[in-house]
Amino acid sequence: MPDDDLPGGGGDGVARRMWQLFEPVHAVTYFAPACAAAFEGAGVRGFWRGYFAGRAAPLGPVGAEPVVGCFFGFAPAMVARALPDIWTRITPAEALTARLDGVREALIPVLAQTRPGELAELAGVLRAAAERAPVAGRVLAAANAALPWPQDPIGILWQATTILREHRGDGHVAALVTAGLDGAETAVWRASLGGVGDVSREDLQRARGWSDAAWVDAAGRLRARGWLDGTGRPTEASRSALRAVEETTDRAAASVWAPLGPDEVDRCVALLAPVARRAAALLRWPNPIGVPDPRASGSG
Repeated sequence: MPDDDLPGGGGDGVARRMWQLFEPVHAVTYFAPACAAAFEGAGVRGFWRGYFAGRAAPLGPVGAEPVVGCFFGFAPAMVARALPDIWTRITPAEALTARLDGVREALIPVLAQTRPGELAELAGVLRAAAERAPVAGRVLAAANAALPWPQDPIGILWQATTILREHRGDGHVAALVTAGLDGAETAVWRASLGGVGDVSREDLQRARGWSDAAWVDAAGRLRARGWLDGTGRPTEASRSALRAVEETTDRAAASVWAPLGPDEVDRCVALLAPVARRAAALLRWPNPIGVPDPRASGSG
């Protein structure tokens, strides 16, 4: 998905090209030490507490069920361990402050080589794209789009990438649901496919909180529909479904970028690609997000 984006090199076009560049900038909020320190300073310790507090905060003080719905890929029991307990430790408003403070601190060195005028230009282009993003049916995109815009270019840049990634992620979840998948099946399917940015079953299962029993049951359902063979490897039907999901995800995200002509796209890529590569140094690779490492993929 953003969070459960499936691997595979298929799917071209502006929407995928831009996702590969803005996702690493957004993702510093999950992996950069400065971001973890900001949550610890606000009284929230532990990676997953910070993750759920920061990502769910735009929704308000919700319990586990809405987050299971819109995060999609996580086991309900894992979400329930974090929510609503996290709101006894930090309020959503405090979590929003902590995540933005941490991101600003993390991105200062990333953007040190970007000229102020170019940073302002890039932030402006991405903000304009984010403000074009349709939010009907897209809960996480809508919640982030409703937040006030920061006044500084670093804050604007990150807020824009966050709206754009959640917009794409909401569309991706819709594509997975349309394909008849649930969260556990998506995790098993992804682990079977491998590809760019793939993670092992052990890492993915742990990161999404699925028990061994849930994993085995999901694999059985995928075999029954002809997506896995007897050894757990993906079939041609599975790979065809992957292409369809990727194409649907890209198509759902395309309207954000449609107003940009080729020259504007190339300019945006030229400004964003070096930022994405520097941001990638703060991330954990491989990771469950599924985005290719821009330092290796040649994006931009």
